[in-house]
Amino acid sequence: MGLTATRTVMLAVAVAVLLFAATIWLWPKLARRTVPAVLGRVGALLLTQVSVFAAVGLYANQSFGFYGSWGDLFGTETAPGVVIDHDAAGGRQVRVVGTHRVKVPGSAKPEVAGRIEKVAIQGPRSRIASTAYVYLPPEYFRPEFARRDFPAALVLTGYPGTTEALTYGLKYPQTAHRLVREGRMKPTVLVMMRPTVAPPRDTECMDVPHGPQTETFFTQDVTRAVSRHYRVGDKARNWAVMGNSTGGYCALKMAMRHPESFSVGVGLSPFYKAPQDPTTGDLFGGSARVRRENDLMWRLDHKPAPPVSLLVTSSEHGEKNYRDTMRFIGKAKRLNARGEPTRISSMILDTGGHNFNTWRREIPGCLEWLSGRLRSD
Repeated sequence: MGLTATRTVMLAVAVAVLLFAATIWLWPKLARRTVPAVLGRVGALLLTQVSVFAAVGLYANQSFGFYGSWGDLFGTETAPGVVIDHDAAGGRQVRVVGTHRVKVPGSAKPEVAGRIEKVAIQGPRSRIASTAYVYLPPEYFRPEFARRDFPAALVLTGYPGTTEALTYGLKYPQTAHRLVREGRMKPTVLVMMRPTVAPPRDTECMDVPHGPQTETFFTQDVTRAVSRHYRVGDKARNWAVMGNSTGGYCALKMAMRHPESFSVGVGLSPFYKAPQDPTTGDLFGGSARVRRENDLMWRLDHKPAPPVSLLVTSSEHGEKNYRDTMRFIGKAKRLNARGEPTRISSMILDTGGHNFNTWRREIPGCLEWLSGRLRSD
């Protein structure tokens, strides 16, 4: 059973409850002042506490996506990071390394449930390689759609999130499948990735001076590689980018800075400028200009408004980015009132924290909104 599987969490909870009940039941027999009784009490308390901590930890991990697998938890996961591949331009830029079923009814049939493919993507321009999970909707496998190119959305986690959290924690494929079935969303290919392509460094989706060219990787390499490998449109009108937390900042920034690649950007609880701390290192190469150009508030005030549609989310109570989000919305609305081509929408909850539970409440509406602004070719 996987680390984030519901069965794993339920088993841990059941074991904790049984050990707790056994401790209560056996406690009178362990109340004697003998060495075996004392050792029995110590053992019972230790086992009960460990089982409770394990159950709580597994539930918290499933909810917030700290670790995606047992290998990730114990440090044996060896996912590829930054790779210098001088033959990438001439070789395959997308290589399928595994397939997974979508956890919906009829999961054994791709034409009913769709399919998730784990792929390795090589970036010839950025010289970065990273893995992704590509959700292909059921329509992708049906004969009547065989000559159709689908719209696509690049979906990003926060930092240091795992890609698996997008499927098991935030349930993007399952949500998209349900929305299409209900007629609220067009069939869309989801390219699910983590923004941490140079682990453990947090590059904030930037082309770091003398460092990882993460922005180039996502805005040029990923979109072009996916469009060539899958039946996905290759125009900006075919592509959106969406993410939570750090991934939300990345999504807004890449849509605003690269309207030639993305026409839609969605930020769930986003930040509006890149931090500089021990996880990021020097992202700006000491350049005030580079720092300003990656500040989304500054861009709205000083750069030409790009022809993109943006959606931001926050919560009036419980989310620290609420005031910044309202400032961002206000700046974008003023641009729109002057006839500028940037369009802004928002989803503001009454209450909600910076966590998976809040984002799961926002994702259905955001996917529906996003789908309405993408085009199929």
